Amino acid sequence: MVNAWCTAQDVIDATGVSVTDQQLAQAQAAIQVFSNRIYADQERMRTRDLHWLGQAVAYQAAWIAGQFGLETRLDATQIQQDQVSTTLKDDGLVLAPMAARALKRVSWMRSRTVHIRSAIEGAGPIVGDPVSDGSDDHLVWAPYTGGP
Repeated sequence: MVNAWCTAQDVIDATGVSVTDQQLAQAQAAIQVFSNRIYADQERMRTRDLHWLGQAVAYQAAWIAGQFGLETRLDATQIQQDQVSTTLKDDGLVLAPMAARALKRVSWMRSRTVHIRSAIEGAGPIVGDPVSDGSDDHLVWAPYTGGP
């Protein structure tokens, strides 16, 4: 049995393509490279992410089954032969299109914005000297009424 995020039966169910254990292992290795995660770390991953990683491995395995010379290909963006040319996307020669789509749904592969808080937003209570200037925003203001 191959340590992969999906089984050979999952590949058949998702794609209708039968794959060998070797092709499944190759697909798992490729998706590990593209996802920056390894199978051994799956305990730390969310269920949703494991689902999309399994889908990516399934589509990659089915795609590998139909590829010739996958391990010895050159990295190219444009191919021309007999007056016919094609331009491929970034990883078009090594990653299945549906696997790429599944990887985009994994939480750490999506684009996201980072909110940087301003100095006064959510600063919280000041621990330390209550007479410091930094604690002014956290104290209740009352007008000065004179000396003692």
